[in-house]
Amino acid sequence: MKISILNKHNLTKPFRSSEEQNPKHVAIIMDGNGRWAKKRGMPRFIGHKEGVSAVVKAVKAAVKYKVKILTLYTFSTENWKRPKSEVEFILKLPEEFLNVYLPELIANNVRIQAIGDLEQLPSYTRDALQYAMDKTKNNDGLLLNFALNYGGRHEVIHAIQKILEDINNGKLANEEINEEQFSQYLYTSGLPEPDLLIRTGGEKRLSNFLLWQLAYTEFWFTNVLWPDFSEKEFLCALEEYRKRKRRFGGIEEKVNGTLHSSY
Repeated sequence: MKISILNKHNLTKPFRSSEEQNPKHVAIIMDGNGRWAKKRGMPRFIGHKEGVSAVVKAVKAAVKYKVKILTLYTFSTENWKRPKSEVEFILKLPEEFLNVYLPELIANNVRIQAIGDLEQLPSYTRDALQYAMDKTKNNDGLLLNFALNYGGRHEVIHAIQKILEDINNGKLANEEINEEQFSQYLYTSGLPEPDLLIRTGGEKRLSNFLLWQLAYTEFWFTNVLWPDFSEKEFLCALEEYRKRKRRFGGIEEKVNGTLHSSY
């Protein structure tokens, strides 16, 4: 008897999209491209190329289920250690992706943004991103946020450097520094922290991704390799998220028969 993916993941009821119950910000560590290719006897770059199709599926799912922000860990500061040919191939993918899909993204009211140390990226990557950001800057639907040349520790150090610079220039006082103020110096300044983190590929670690921002994020891991990631997997993650009780360090208690969180 054939078992559907939905039943396999205990999704026995149709998913009912509710903006209040859905995560507003979903972050994804897209892992497993190289292993996907190796399992098929193909070079690693084929896995990265196939991973672009999974990006398209994830974006469409995010739009469909009314997610507000989708942040994709596209290239980390550690990825420079890979072979030069692989690095160059990966850094050309944003340009290829946007050349093909930008009209569709615009039609779906998607806005493009990027975070990370972008100045160190090749000009062809930066130019493609800037063009896409300019073309979509007035869109107010899904924010598609690419983390490129991004590292969580690098981001924190960069924030500290900027804070010290502002203190030395008299723009900021020591007593003004708190969590909210610190967050304004991060690459994600102005964005809500992720509600849900998805990691594909079977690994269960953060890999230096959004270390400050993920403090109270719900994690969902899957063994599915990124090129095989589909709407069904995205849906499974959303269903699991909706079952979680997010108390942010507080407790849950009943008041007049209704559950409330206390802090």
